Amino acid sequence: MNAFEDTGGGALLPALPEDWQRGMAVVAHPDDIEYGTAAAVARWTTQGKSITYLLATRGEAGIDGMHPDQAGPLREEEERAGARAVGVDVVEFLDHRDGVVEYSLALRRDIVRAIRRHRPEVIVSGAFSVRMVGGMTNQSDHRVVGLAALDAARDAGNRWVFPELESEGLEPWGGVRLMCFAGAERPTHGVDVTGDPMERGIASLAAHAEYTKGLGEQGFEPRPFLTWLGRMGGPALGVEAAVLLDVHELIPQGPPPWL
Repeated sequence: MNAFEDTGGGALLPALPEDWQRGMAVVAHPDDIEYGTAAAVARWTTQGKSITYLLATRGEAGIDGMHPDQAGPLREEEERAGARAVGVDVVEFLDHRDGVVEYSLALRRDIVRAIRRHRPEVIVSGAFSVRMVGGMTNQSDHRVVGLAALDAARDAGNRWVFPELESEGLEPWGGVRLMCFAGAERPTHGVDVTGDPMERGIASLAAHAEYTKGLGEQGFEPRPFLTWLGRMGGPALGVEAAVLLDVHELIPQGPPPWL
């Protein structure tokens, strides 16, 4: 099934459960969250949920013609502005090097540290597969951070993995119920972002004005792109506009499916 097709036989994807209060988005770069996922974040913050952003890099290698020493602080500020547009106040950066993020114990530890501090029930990241939605080839940093986030969600609950974090006062947190991956080739759930959530998601991406200037000869317009993306995902959920996610259930809510 392609992400932009229904599930076959007219069946629709289920809506992502929303019976939770704390979430975290873990991505590689400033603007990664804003390519669709921010609209879902807008929906959740309107519901009163607390969402935290965690970025592995400051996106310092992302603007051709601008030195990383200048681009990093600029993109950090754009990310914070984009986060505010969807009701997110806490944005943290891990300072891994943009473009060459490595899957490592250090990266997993950094993500675990944040998970234990903020104690999310749901984590959203980007797809860690080689191919993304529509068959697009995924980028290295995205793959690395997505997989590290999945592993860290389990690591966070095991006191014998990174036991040194307890000396920082960070007790294990095994409460991550759902790991959700945006941009996946085969999504399993969706979030209705019709109306105001989509509008706020567009404003969030528009906050990355300097970065998006360099995307193509004519620049980049957030509204037509995100409107198209949401409307392509909507039919899979039976709504006008949706963000589609591949969801891993880390804390089963019932008996195993084989019983």
